[in-house]
Amino acid sequence: MTVTEQLDQQHQEDLQRLKGFRLLDDDFLTKCFEGDPKYIQLVLRIVLEMPDLVAVDVRTQVFVENLLNRSVRLDILATDSTGRKINVEIQRSDKGAGRKRARYNSSMMDANLLQKGEKFDELPETYVVFITEHDVIGDGQPLYKIERYISGSNKKFEDGSHILYVNGAYRDETPIGKLMHDFSCTAPDDMYYDELAERVRFFKESKEGVAIMCRVMEDMRNQTLKEGMKEVAHRMLTAGRYALEEISEISGLSLDEVKKLQAGQSA
Repeated sequence: MTVTEQLDQQHQEDLQRLKGFRLLDDDFLTKCFEGDPKYIQLVLRIVLEMPDLVAVDVRTQVFVENLLNRSVRLDILATDSTGRKINVEIQRSDKGAGRKRARYNSSMMDANLLQKGEKFDELPETYVVFITEHDVIGDGQPLYKIERYISGSNKKFEDGSHILYVNGAYRDETPIGKLMHDFSCTAPDDMYYDELAERVRFFKESKEGVAIMCRVMEDMRNQTLKEGMKEVAHRMLTAGRYALEEISEISGLSLDEVKKLQAGQSA
């Protein structure tokens, strides 16, 4: 098979894969929701039960750095007109939506929202929303709201921190039941919400949108390949029999990247 034939086969495989994408696939969702806030605004109005919410900013794949410990990458980080910060995560794997993961995301958001000298009372209200393919809580509810309460009473602690789990398997004729139906659809014509159908149709059927998604899939393949080469470099460093230049040449990583991997191993 020639290189041209291989590329054409890969392109056809990408087109077939694109047909099966749903909003429950995080890479597809983040591409669909980047840019124009109106799409995430629709979702947040339904999930947070705030029909007047106005999203003014949306960012996808937001890297929140922790210089000393574990950093996180947020699927979506939205800001509304009142300054509320809302992290939306898509999880098809139950273990990826663990309760301590939600807690950590919430804490990392908080740690990066105040500038030096700002008062703690200026910390904005935050929401961490997990939309999961299955009912990870297991009580059959469409939505689970997690709040802090003062022990021995029914009073909320009111610290402005909220965690929600959305049951992606839930179906009925309510707004959230219809929304979760749309998140599981592969065909835009089958969706209830016109705004979401419009966005999905752009990336699946328009020439421009399909080209964007094909580049995304190519980037994903390259990233997977690079992660594999990092693992090869790790093993070579652990073996201790190879010069850094040899590791760079064999793995295809730059010498600087190999040095960073070495520094990480010795840290």
